[in-house]
Amino acid sequence: MKVTIDIDCTPEEARTFFGLPDVQPMQKRLMAELEERMHQNIQDLEPEALINKWLPLGLQGMEQMQKAMWAAMSGASSNKKD
Repeated sequence: MKVTIDIDCTPEEARTFFGLPDVQPMQKRLMAELEERMHQNIQDLEPEALINKWLPLGLQGMEQMQKAMWAAMSGASSNKKD
């Protein structure tokens, strides 16, 4: 014997019938926050923003690093004893 029952109701009606909480307001807030974060991340991936993040001082940072390397190398070579 086979019994088939068709229930015609909306998801909201089924949720209410089973006593489940209404999570739609929370979902709307989370989706709005997710959309805002994605928008911000997309803006952060623009080439100019990436360069500004990676090289905050631009060429000054590179020059300072080069000077530090030269100082370390010249210090190491002057400490050598023959």
